[in-house]
Amino acid sequence: MAPGGAVRYTAGMDLGFETIGNACLIAHDRGPVLATDPWLFGTAYFGSWRLSHAVPAEQQANVRACRYLWISHGHPDHLSLPSLETLRDKTILLADHHGGRIARELRELGFTVQVLPCGEWFPVSDRCRVAALANYNQDATLVIDLDGHLVIDANDAGDRGSSRFLRQQRPRFRKRTVLACLTGYGDADMIHFFDEQGRQVPPAAAQHEPCGPGIKALLDHYDIDYFAPSSSMHRYNRTDSGWADACATPIDAHQLGFDGGRRTCLPAFVQFDLHTGQYERIDPPANDQPLEPPAAHGDDWSTPLERDDVALLRSYLHRVEHLRTFLGHVNFRVGGKDHVVDIAPEHERGITFATPRQSLVAAVSWRAFDDILIGNYCKTTLHGDWWGKQGAAALYPHFTPFVTKFGDNGGAHTAAELRAYFADYLRRGYTEFTPAPDDQEMLAALRPYL
Repeated sequence: MAPGGAVRYTAGMDLGFETIGNACLIAHDRGPVLATDPWLFGTAYFGSWRLSHAVPAEQQANVRACRYLWISHGHPDHLSLPSLETLRDKTILLADHHGGRIARELRELGFTVQVLPCGEWFPVSDRCRVAALANYNQDATLVIDLDGHLVIDANDAGDRGSSRFLRQQRPRFRKRTVLACLTGYGDADMIHFFDEQGRQVPPAAAQHEPCGPGIKALLDHYDIDYFAPSSSMHRYNRTDSGWADACATPIDAHQLGFDGGRRTCLPAFVQFDLHTGQYERIDPPANDQPLEPPAAHGDDWSTPLERDDVALLRSYLHRVEHLRTFLGHVNFRVGGKDHVVDIAPEHERGITFATPRQSLVAAVSWRAFDDILIGNYCKTTLHGDWWGKQGAAALYPHFTPFVTKFGDNGGAHTAAELRAYFADYLRRGYTEFTPAPDDQEMLAALRPYL
């Protein structure tokens, strides 16, 4: 129940928003005008993820009623092509990323695309305007001004400099303020790691650390009134990734340990009236169907690589020049056979990816290597000393960002391309490296290119 009593809203609410699905926020100005990251049905990451709950007919209709859609980044739980196929009459708003890959490829598919310059307001309706903040990780924050109410849709983007814009704009917003972003136990990343003896490395997400204290700290740091959980409302869908369901964040877990005072952690799915501050929880049915076999999504663990596949993998990795500064080899264990791609043999450090052929070849061909990693059916083993770190933390910042963010999505593989890439983001004025250890590690990795 909302403070002061719950009230039932309709699709025609005057001013407000709804949250539904994995990361979909629907802004209302006398009706729906904008929907973000509409993954409305189906699966993601080669069938490994499904929505934790169905998107009800009312919210499906509200998305269809919007004139504009916002796509924050290219991960399939945010950019769902099957969902977009049902929304072809919309204008898709995108951040202005170096390389422009998503804009270019969506236009090639026949979609109408509007690229928003960083930090510039764009009118969506009479009382709604938005500003996009692209970051160097090929993700973006959308800042929404709903008649003087501030709604920040940060999805998976983190800060990475977007707070510069917020510091400039925050004093102008004296009404209600809302932050929607990724929180949770931490499974929305690659967590399927094994040691060299074949034992699974327990993921930190399995510890179910309460989300509430971190959410309260975010609201305090940015001086925001309300938190709307986002980008973690998924379940695992394949028999080879179903193990990770124990690490997924239940929709009610965000409020555990939240001692907000004047700040509020909203339900995961909510209708919120910005005039009154009253809200009502949306209660969609859970997607509790049985797990599906990999074959239902085109994968067969027994299929070996073909000769052309090995050449494709070698070419894919060799173009990423930064790998030569620290990595000796990458081994692809496919169909029970190892295929070693030498990178820089003077380095003893290595990686083994054990994964099915079909999705591996598709991910590399599509330049979407992240998709098999985040699907958490691929089994990853690290060899040698990775600076004393384990799991995804070991592959950050030197492997995954350079291969998947800067390379796959940004088209920057060589030192010269990386220098141009970061010069572009720095020129815009919304890039920042905070004193946080992760940011400082990234800054150190990037120094040759800045």
